[in-house]
Order: sequence, then structure tokens, then C-alpha cells
Amino acid sequence: EVQLVESGGGLVQPGGSLRLSCVASGFIFSNYNMKWVRQAPGKGIEWVSSINSGGRPINYAPSVKGRFTISRDDAKKTLYLQMSSLTPEDTAVYYCARGYGSAWSQPSGQGTQVIVTS
Repeated sequence: EVQLVESGGGLVQPGGSLRLSCVASGFIFSNYNMKWVRQAPGKGIEWVSSINSGGRPINYAPSVKGRFTISRDDAKKTLYLQMSSLTPEDTAVYYCARGYGSAWSQPSGQGTQVIVTS
């Protein structure tokens, strides 16, 4: 069974940092492209960042570029998102998802909540 378990979210002040993790199981993690998406309250799913199998290429949404860093540890079957200089606009539930070729699966985990507030 494919599982993606997100963690690392929390309550943080503007300007703060968080590192999200996504632990994968049930598939050969290193073979898959991975991405982070988020859903803010009352809004649709927004793509945040993606990293291909092998670690390249890496892409970011303009809204997070320069502030967020995506990475992966294939030995640990874990995807990361290091977030810094957080703003209230980053408040959302963050999900990871896997992809193969040009096809992406829908997020299947519970997500991890990030709340940025003073």
C-alpha cells in the first residue's frame, strides 16, 4: 500500500522557519518525482515545489522561490521542504505527492498544517 505521511507543521511567527517531512512507503521512492502542494483555507490546491527522481530538476512556485528549499533523501524515503521567511500567506495544509513521468497522483496523506501568525 502506498503511503505518504507528512509532518513538521505547526504554529510559527512571520519570518520564522519550519521543515516539513514526507515519509514514503509502499513504492520505490527513488524512482518517483515528488512534489509539495498546499491548500490554504477556502482556496484550491496550489503547487509549491517539485523535485525529480535523481534530485534534478527542482522547481518552485514564484511565491516561494528563494524562501523554500525542497530536497529528498532516497535512502530514508523522505521528502523535505525547508521553509523560511514565512508569511501569513503561507498558512495552509501542506501535502506531498508522487509522480511518474508526466503523471502525478493526488495527495493521499493527511497533510501537515502550517499556521503563520503573530
